[in-house]
Amino acid sequence: MSKKYTLGIILSLIATIAWGGMFPVMAPALKIIDPFYFTLFRYGTVAIIFAILLLIIEGPSSFKPEGHFFNLWLLGSFAFAGFNLLVFLGQHAAGESGSLIASVMMAVQPLIGAVVTWIMYKKTPKRITFISMLIAFVGVFLVITKGNPAILFQGHDTLVATGLIFLADLFWVLFTTGGTKYKNWSILRYSTLTTVYGVFTLIIIVVFATLVGWLKVPTTTQVGGIRNALIYMITFAGVIAVFSWNYGNRLLGPVNGILFMNVEPITAFIIMAITGYKVSIFEIIGCVLTIVALVMNNLALRTKKNVSSVNEVEIKIEE
Repeated sequence: MSKKYTLGIILSLIATIAWGGMFPVMAPALKIIDPFYFTLFRYGTVAIIFAILLLIIEGPSSFKPEGHFFNLWLLGSFAFAGFNLLVFLGQHAAGESGSLIASVMMAVQPLIGAVVTWIMYKKTPKRITFISMLIAFVGVFLVITKGNPAILFQGHDTLVATGLIFLADLFWVLFTTGGTKYKNWSILRYSTLTTVYGVFTLIIIVVFATLVGWLKVPTTTQVGGIRNALIYMITFAGVIAVFSWNYGNRLLGPVNGILFMNVEPITAFIIMAITGYKVSIFEIIGCVLTIVALVMNNLALRTKKNVSSVNEVEIKIEE
C-alpha cells in the first residue's frame, strides 16, 4: 500500500470519526437552538478561520475563483448549506430517535456515491467495492437498529426525517465527487472557497427566514447554552474534518473515500456506549461486519489492477 493511499485512509478516518461524534453532540444542542442559526454560527466561524489561513499561506490572489465561481458556489451550497441544514432538520424532526436515524442514514452515502459516479462518469464500480458497500451498510444497520428495524420508526415524523437526511446525503456525495475537478488547487484553497460561498447561501436563507418570521435570532443565553457543542463542531467536526475529508478524498478517489462514511455511525454508537448504552449482540455483529467491509475493500485495492481502475475514475472525473 502506497504512503499516499495510507495517508488518505488516515485522513478519511479522522474526518468521519469527528463527524460521527457530532450526532450525540448535536442532540442536546438542537433542543436549545434551531439548526439554521447553529449551522450559520458553525460554518461562519469555519469560513473565517479558513480565509485567514488562506490569506496568510497563499495570499489574496488565491481567493480568485478563476472562472469557477458558479460551480464552487453550488458545491459549497450542497455541502455547507444543503447537507448540514437538512441532516439536522431531519434529526430534530425525528425527536429522540433522531441521532440513530441520522447516523444510520450516513451509511447510505457509499451506495449513493457509487450510483452518482456510475451515472455521471459512466464508470461502473468494481464488484468488490459494491459488495463492500452492501456489507458495510448491513453492518451499520444492525448497529443502529439492534436487529430491530422498527426502532427507526418510533420517533416523531420519522419518515419525513429520513427523506430529509437522504437528500442531505445526496448533496454531500455531489460535493465529494465534484471536488475532484480541482486537483491543481491546494486543499486549503478549495476548502476555503467552497466553505465561504456555502456560508453566503446560508446567510441568505437565515436572513430571509428570520425576516418572514420563520426563525428568531438566538438570545445570548441560547448561544451560551450551546458553546461546548459549537467548539466541537467548529474545530473537530469543522476545520479539521473538512480539510481532512477533502484531502483524503483527493488521495483515495471519491468512490473509495466515501466508503468511510460508514465509520460515522460506528463512532456515534461508541460514544453512546461509553455514556452508559448497553451493547447487544446485533450491534457487535454490525461493528464486525462494517470493519470487515472496509478492510476487504482496502485490501482489494492494493492490487495493481484495482489501483489502476481507481486512477481511471479520477482521470475520467478530471476530464
